[in-house]
Amino acid sequence: MNRRQNQTIDRRNFLAGVAGTAAAAIACPGLVCRAAEEKTPWKMRLSASTIGFTKLPIEKACQRIASLGFEAVDIWSAHAGCPHLDDALNRLGADGLMEVLKENKLKLYSFSVYSGGYPKYAELLGKVGGGVAVRGSAGAGDPKELTTRMKAFFEGLKPELELAEKYDSYLAIENHGGSLLSSLDSFKAFVDNNRNPRLGIAMAPYHLQGLKVSIEEAIAVCGKQLFYIYAWQRAPGTAQLPGIGPTDCTPWIAALAKADYQWYVNPFMHHEPEPDAMAEALAKSRDYLKQCYKKAVPG
Repeated sequence: MNRRQNQTIDRRNFLAGVAGTAAAAIACPGLVCRAAEEKTPWKMRLSASTIGFTKLPIEKACQRIASLGFEAVDIWSAHAGCPHLDDALNRLGADGLMEVLKENKLKLYSFSVYSGGYPKYAELLGKVGGGVAVRGSAGAGDPKELTTRMKAFFEGLKPELELAEKYDSYLAIENHGGSLLSSLDSFKAFVDNNRNPRLGIAMAPYHLQGLKVSIEEAIAVCGKQLFYIYAWQRAPGTAQLPGIGPTDCTPWIAALAKADYQWYVNPFMHHEPEPDAMAEALAKSRDYLKQCYKKAVPG
């Protein structure tokens, strides 16, 4: 390979494309050039939240989620009375939780720690292999002081980020109406001032739609700092779920593909129905998101 050819190869793509095939790269550098130039199509992966099955014990909630074909699970703490994460902490422990996941062939994606806080569950998350901890931000305050308040928020997160480092995990901050992270400007302030690779955003389109914010634009602003997305729309009942409510989610999936989003897409709703009805609604949503993916990422 001559010097000009070498300069045309993007180093990051090169490393990703030839990891684990160093011998082949040395033997045939022409293959390396082609591997670097080829881009693997983005793949959508799906997870589901245990809060959708609050009335079931964690073992049964995971069983339902796995039976619906979801690859990973988001386990909720005691928001709205969900018992699952505290039960995992106090009864199952790390070994018991890993056994539940193994039996159901589920990967652990995240702990949602709106109630209880991340430090309470940090060690458990680390012991089961690490993952994302989803939490809220802070009060909105004066919009003119957005950057200052965002920096102060990051400063206050340092102890939790140290725990995330210790337990090989990540923090994802959810946007919510009336909170520090809510508007598109606040997303920009977050991304522009965040320097910690273990800190990112958990996007809730439901709340953004309430502010008439473009979900696709918000995804683009977040870029690689998007660690979590709720596939969740502003509508009543099960219409909060993609494919049941009115929102065309294909542009969302296209935006995620363009951003090369590396985590899971999590269909979501609050005030869940009975388990059987919840399972039926999630199945519809799962199938719909797969249809959106086929439209957004052809081939």
